[in-house]
Amino acid sequence: MTSNVTAHAAAGLATLALVLGGAGLVAQAQTRPDLKTVQARHVGPPHEMEDTVLLDVLKGAQRPAADTARDGARHPLESLTFWGLRPGMTVVEISPGGGYWTQILAPYLARTNGRYIAAGPDGDAPGATEGRKKAEAAFKAKFADPSYGVWTYVGAGMTAGPLAPAGTADLVLTARNVHNWLWQPGLLPKILGDAYAALKPGGILAIEEHRADPRAQIADARDGYVAVATVISAAKAAGFVYDGASEVNANPKDDKNHPFGVWTLPPERQSAADGKPVDPGFDRAKYDAIGESDRMTLRFRKP
Repeated sequence: MTSNVTAHAAAGLATLALVLGGAGLVAQAQTRPDLKTVQARHVGPPHEMEDTVLLDVLKGAQRPAADTARDGARHPLESLTFWGLRPGMTVVEISPGGGYWTQILAPYLARTNGRYIAAGPDGDAPGATEGRKKAEAAFKAKFADPSYGVWTYVGAGMTAGPLAPAGTADLVLTARNVHNWLWQPGLLPKILGDAYAALKPGGILAIEEHRADPRAQIADARDGYVAVATVISAAKAAGFVYDGASEVNANPKDDKNHPFGVWTLPPERQSAADGKPVDPGFDRAKYDAIGESDRMTLRFRKP
């Protein structure tokens, strides 16, 4: 399924956005004096420019306080610079979740004459659950505000069609999703193959994922931690060339030994087994002190 979301969203979506907090969050202006001007890394002919638009978007009122509070763990400026984001790109984000990156990428690309494509739950897929349909509708509503410009939503998954017209995307990004795709046979190769098809020659696949290393990956990453070798092998099998790694999202305090997997750590802060109520007696101090997970930040290129 593909649809365009315009600045003139339907009244029903706008109302739902208010319920979800999307429009309300826009009103929360943030001051980010810690953000400094940097030299942005670019894909293509070597040149440098000061990406003042990205810096402005990172400080923008469209970003809720809950997200900007996580910037110290997620490093959006450094990560996007490493991945090679630049003005005017066509960017596909696979499984955007709550929209941490959407709140940055959509307005940035709108302001620089680029294009943002969100590839999420496909509500029109055969046998799609009501939960999947609601997730798609909620995401569209949350980002219906005019500040996000005109963007596109497509389905992603085993039965989904192309992420974008073949050979048109400059950057495909996914953050903290590979472990989920390992749980369904064939899903990781399918999604990486779709990413490869969507990208232009020379285009970049950007992956952030909870890192199992130096210990071994547990089975199919049911604890949320994936081995770097697993990701590199899967990307290469899809046709990509490994193009580098950054330690910007490393966290040496994370020993990857938690009772409820990576979800024990912030931001999930799980304190009981799945399906069980929150355990008020669970000692969170150790896990909160670790912070967010240790993560790999990888870059692959389509030849």
